[in-house]
Amino acid sequence: MINFKIFKLTVLIITLFFTASCININSMKPTDFKNTEPSMTIENYFDGPVKAWGLLQDRNGKVTRQFKADMFGSFEGDILTLKEDFYWTDGEKQNRIWKIKKIDQNYYEGSAPDVVGIAKGFQYGSAFKFEYSLMVPFKGKNIKVSFDDWIFKQDEEVAINRATLTKFGFKVGELTVFFKKN
Repeated sequence: MINFKIFKLTVLIITLFFTASCININSMKPTDFKNTEPSMTIENYFDGPVKAWGLLQDRNGKVTRQFKADMFGSFEGDILTLKEDFYWTDGEKQNRIWKIKKIDQNYYEGSAPDVVGIAKGFQYGSAFKFEYSLMVPFKGKNIKVSFDDWIFKQDEEVAINRATLTKFGFKVGELTVFFKKN
């Protein structure tokens, strides 16, 4: 016979574990940066050539991959077209072309062939937050991973990107990217 108290305690512990793992403990909001400088407007920063260097870490913080990238953006009307060419140190090459529409002063929507649905961007002060789901290769197949992407402009040339990657609400990795505008 099942001990009902032990069963209830087990269910409570499992429920608390899943609830805690789905709560975003990062309470940063884009509006927290509304009075910070230098101002980060992606249509200006990514207009023209930009170089990038980055590393991918697993959920335990171990660096699993590194890359460099060449980017080129052009802003016409209210659309930023951003071409990205990634060169991973393991020899893989990836390309992505973003189409990012400026909706208003602080809100953007973006798409790319490997993005699921619409990416949502929020710009305030020196910060740009981008939320999207991306199909990424993993063990021979593509899986959908959610990105919580933050770009912080440091000066007219340098910006730093920090992204948390999640699957089913669980952190599966982190991405750090250093951008330098040419």
